[in-house]
Amino acid sequence: MAEAQQILRDPALFYWILLPITVVMVLTGILRHYLSTLLQSAPKRQPLAKLREQRSLLRSANLRTNYAQISASAFQKRREWLIENARDGKFLADPDARGKGKPNPMSDPAMMEGMMGMMKGNVAMMVPQSLIMGWINAFFSGYVIMKLPFPLTPQFKQMLQAGVGTRDLDVRWVSSLSWYFLTLFGLQPVYNFILGSNNAANQVTQQMAQSQMGANPMGGAEDPEKLFNAEAENLEVIEHYYILDGVEDRLLERFQGAI
Repeated sequence: MAEAQQILRDPALFYWILLPITVVMVLTGILRHYLSTLLQSAPKRQPLAKLREQRSLLRSANLRTNYAQISASAFQKRREWLIENARDGKFLADPDARGKGKPNPMSDPAMMEGMMGMMKGNVAMMVPQSLIMGWINAFFSGYVIMKLPFPLTPQFKQMLQAGVGTRDLDVRWVSSLSWYFLTLFGLQPVYNFILGSNNAANQVTQQMAQSQMGANPMGGAEDPEKLFNAEAENLEVIEHYYILDGVEDRLLERFQGAI
């Protein structure tokens, strides 16, 4: 067996580099959570017609997903009712706007407020991380602070040894800059323990939520008429089957096989 690589490392690095970076990252996440809570505007009450439009889309999606749990007659009645009303525009919050395309997002106060809330979240997320990144580069760049207790493949070398220009160093050694990135993406369980599961401290979760809202916030929301037409087409092509058809025969076959 090959001899494990050893480095004479000052034990004080744990107290002066690794521990301060970890504590600062945890405190920054807590500060980002409370800052995002303060910057978040109170949700406004939506009109009844808009709620009906959203719930109708959700009802159609639920029918497409769980159609096998209802009988053929029940599914057929629901499908015909949803398709007829979706194509007639009866579920739309503003039936008079049919065929006019997407509205201008700059003229929609709700859209502008959502864009402003997104900008506030980006500021609360990016500014603290930029400051911490500059602080680590200025004071802790080039240090090797710890060794992981488990083996890794060479593909992890670039991720774990950022800022350390050594080609022959074992991949398990972690630099101070890489420890910053590891804590940035791996402290979610700590935030869940301190702040609860519904927290705004995790940067990765916020980025995923923003990406689901759309890559271009200036593009406006999807046209509801197109969404309902797409739902109607998806419902038409479903070949229904009922999960309880022949359940008695399947149950008897199972018991006969057990006997």
